[in-house]
Amino acid sequence: MNIEIRKRGKKKLYYLSHSFRDNGSVKKVRRFLGSDLSEKDIERLRIDAEAAIIQQIEEYKKIRDPLHTILSNDECKAIETLVSKGDIKVEHLSEEQWSKFTENFTYDTNAIEGSAITLREVRNILEKDKWPKKKSKEDISETYGVSNAIDFIRKTDDHISLGLILEIHRIVFGNSKDFAGKFREPGVEVVVADSRGNILHRGAPQKSIVKLLKELVDWYNDNNERYHPIVLASVAHNQFENIHPFQDGNGRVGRILMNNILIKHGFPPVNIELEKRFEYYSSLQAYERKGNLRPTIELILKEYRRLKRLMDDV
Repeated sequence: MNIEIRKRGKKKLYYLSHSFRDNGSVKKVRRFLGSDLSEKDIERLRIDAEAAIIQQIEEYKKIRDPLHTILSNDECKAIETLVSKGDIKVEHLSEEQWSKFTENFTYDTNAIEGSAITLREVRNILEKDKWPKKKSKEDISETYGVSNAIDFIRKTDDHISLGLILEIHRIVFGNSKDFAGKFREPGVEVVVADSRGNILHRGAPQKSIVKLLKELVDWYNDNNERYHPIVLASVAHNQFENIHPFQDGNGRVGRILMNNILIKHGFPPVNIELEKRFEYYSSLQAYERKGNLRPTIELILKEYRRLKRLMDDV
């Protein structure tokens, strides 16, 4: 790492910079130290800047590689076998089953993010346009929004694209958030920490959002016929959550995106129930920290087994 000095008027601006190689190209990271610094100030500030640069590079490489752990052919075949035993395809779902899924998914996916709307209230909103008293307009709006987004992905031919991602966000949050359909703006960064200050999740740098999403789209298009649809959906969802492109609403958009990919390959959508949220969170952390995709895949397979039992009882 080396010190760069730039002049701006009469001031000298000091940066710590570091170059690293990534997939055959050289990338450079800079951290601003301050202006008109003494040698003592530079050495003092350099310590924290070096640690920050190392962390930034690690986060970049972790987020940039969409599939950290490539599943073996045997593992992919095992997934195929488990799913084929269920003999469930999206065309097997009746309109009544789609309606029930939409209501349950709308309730659970919003409840995971803190919505106070109950399942019964979701049904009254979607079936009767009956709004519950003493519930926020935002929660009511996002109830309609998620339902409309499910209807949208049933009709679109798009598997994954920047336009699709923005449209899903716009549909869900168009009447509740002024940044609906817009990626994070400059200066809006994401760090999720627990009550003790331990960092649980760090989103991609704002300036890298579009580039990383394009790389995810390219990865999907390159591997669309290589991996099982459940693997594709799991990678797209988990990588999307790692990038965290929106100021808010990433969880809901990511889960809808996952379902869009599943149904485009002829598989039914899945619903992560509120009571399974901690298992869901653990699966996300397993991918983010260790590149372990298996917990997410197993969560989807559990839902398909449950769906098969429900259909057998009909």
